[in-house]
Amino acid sequence: MNEPNDLVAARVPDLETLRAALDATGYLADPGLAGALFLALRLPRPLLLEGEAGVGKTEAAKAVAQILGSPLIRLQCYDGLDAAEALYEWNYPRQLLSIRLAEARDEALSEADLFTEPFLLRRPVLAALTHPGPAPAVLLIDEIDRADDDFEAFLLEVLAEASVTIPELGTVRATVPPVVLLTSNRTRDLHDALKRRCLYHWIDHPGTDRLIEIVRRRVPGTSAELAAPVAAAVRRLRTLDIQKAPGIAESIDWVCALSLLGVRRLDAEAADTTLGTLLKYREDQDLVRERGLDWLVGVRDA
Repeated sequence: MNEPNDLVAARVPDLETLRAALDATGYLADPGLAGALFLALRLPRPLLLEGEAGVGKTEAAKAVAQILGSPLIRLQCYDGLDAAEALYEWNYPRQLLSIRLAEARDEALSEADLFTEPFLLRRPVLAALTHPGPAPAVLLIDEIDRADDDFEAFLLEVLAEASVTIPELGTVRATVPPVVLLTSNRTRDLHDALKRRCLYHWIDHPGTDRLIEIVRRRVPGTSAELAAPVAAAVRRLRTLDIQKAPGIAESIDWVCALSLLGVRRLDAEAADTTLGTLLKYREDQDLVRERGLDWLVGVRDA
């Protein structure tokens, strides 16, 4: 298990302090999420956040990094991602230059000399493990469900021991273990071995009142007269059988677009102009237009 960090304990002494700090960053966490983040910071343990795309999983990591005054180191997962891309690479051009310089100077240069720290290019995982502190880095392993089984297996040592093994250098163990947050949109089930090493929290899409509050925090100057119908419209959209339901990020984008156009009250014309900020599939837009933009903005019920 990672060692606790005194600086983390000082900045997040209790749950209420963390909730207030999250609020101060503009991130509104419900009691369940705030509790999960607090435990992840203080136990400390990696935290797996699951939920639909756009419910604020990535933003949670950004808020935690801001609270701790830590660098946020992000690893975006994708199909085919391998350990080398996440961990390290050797700087081959620099190695080649060193070889040529040694030859020009008639100096001896062994193979071991070329596989040392000066020739190491740190990728996100190694950069987080070797961050010198004093505050731990926040390592965001985003959309782990997009990576394959082998990459999950590679992460087990990182999650359990805050260490990795590099063949040429041996085991690298973090002196200041990072705060690790993993996110998943649950496009596939993750392995039990990975879940055992993490705390877990599911983030639901917020209710209408909370979405109004979030939007008004994230887009300062948004009136209740605009935020309330936007939240209600998003709720209506999420009742439809569409390919990609709008999340928090799309709701914020919509309000930003409406504000930019000078819209103070949501109507069908404004919704039609800005529908692309909410729905990213032509079929979804067609479905909503067939249902009626008056229905979307609440002018009629069905």
